Formats: sequence, C-alpha cells, structure tokens
Amino acid sequence: MKLTRAQESFRFYTRLNLPELTGLRVATLSELLALLKTVPGSSIYHHTHRFLQQHQYLSPEPPNDFAYWVSEVLGEDELGELLASIDTVQYATIRQLREKIIETIETYLKENKSAARKFAREGEEFHFIKSVSFVLPTHYCVYDLKEFSEVLAKVTIDSIYFHIFEARLRLERGNNDFSNWIENSLQDKELADQLARLDPYTQTLEGLRKSLLEIVRKRLEA
Repeated sequence: MKLTRAQESFRFYTRLNLPELTGLRVATLSELLALLKTVPGSSIYHHTHRFLQQHQYLSPEPPNDFAYWVSEVLGEDELGELLASIDTVQYATIRQLREKIIETIETYLKENKSAARKFAREGEEFHFIKSVSFVLPTHYCVYDLKEFSEVLAKVTIDSIYFHIFEARLRLERGNNDFSNWIENSLQDKELADQLARLDPYTQTLEGLRKSLLEIVRKRLEA
C-alpha cells in the first residue's frame, strides 16, 4: 500500500505505576458501598486492573479485588460471583465501571439484608489502594504506518499498556490511542476499527502486541 504521512505524528509514551495506600479500610458491605461512591477513580482502577499491571506476562481474565474480598472474607459467594462477572471491557470509563459495581452491591443488599451485618475479622478488612501513574514521553515519534509498526514491535509493554488501557479508561478518551491516531491522522478508519475491536483483556500484553502487529502488517501488505 502507498504510505500516508500523518497529519500529526504519534508520540509513544510510557508510564511508571506506584500503588499508594489511601488509609481507607472497611469491614462491612455497607462500609464498602459507601466508600466506593467517594474514593478516587484511581482506586477503582487499581482494584479492577491490578492483575494486568502486576502480572503482565500471565494470561488474564483480570480478577476483581472487590469480588475476592466479598467471597473469601465475608463469605458472600453469590455477590462475589456477581462482581466477578462484571465484564470490565464493556465500560468505556472508570466512572461507568464504578457505577456498575455500586449498583450490583446495592441490589444485593436490598435482597439480602443480613449480608449488611457481616463483619470482616480483624486484620482482614478491605484496604483501598490507588494507582499513581507517572506518564513519560519516549523518544519514539512516528509519521506513517510503517514507522508505527517498527516502533510497536520494540517499545516496552508499559508503553502498550498506557496507550491501550490507561488512555481509554482513566483518561476517558473513549478509544485507545493507536486507533484514535490512525483514524484521525492517517484517515484509515477501517484499520482503526480493527484495532479498536481487539479485546485487550483476554490476552497477555505481549500477546496483545502480537495481535496489533499482525493487523497492522497485513494492512501494510495490502
């Protein structure tokens, strides 16, 4: 294919992540529900995406910290299953994901009033942690699809994580950075849509890199 030069270049960024204790802890479902409504989005993000951040070479479906605590500590297996079944990829923003978690717990408590009276044993309270990210520019800046493919093959998985997950969820851009750039600067909506349809939650980050490269290289060969 004839290479199109982008209207705007694409700068690859990377991120460093620091988990930080908030000092907030809960021992009951009612307390959990109350804090879920007020903790920063970075805390919701941490407890629903921790697996992807810390175990980047393993195969996700990312476990949900809320679901684990509800099941293993409070013994509310039914609610734990409901929380674990929330399909993270359906939600375009952390705000929407937060609202779904809150709604699930509120509905459960209305139907199971005794669950509100269960307390975690001392030392097994749920501690809210938030993710503090430091975003750093790399020296990679590309202007066409060939250059993009070459850099995508060698950037760190932290860079891929930032452009796929953080841009879409925490920064609320609605889509991943790669698709946005390809559609808006290269004017290739078909390729942008192909990348956007990839489910990043069902593969490792290295697997995701491979899938992205396969799609882009096929486009280059077309």
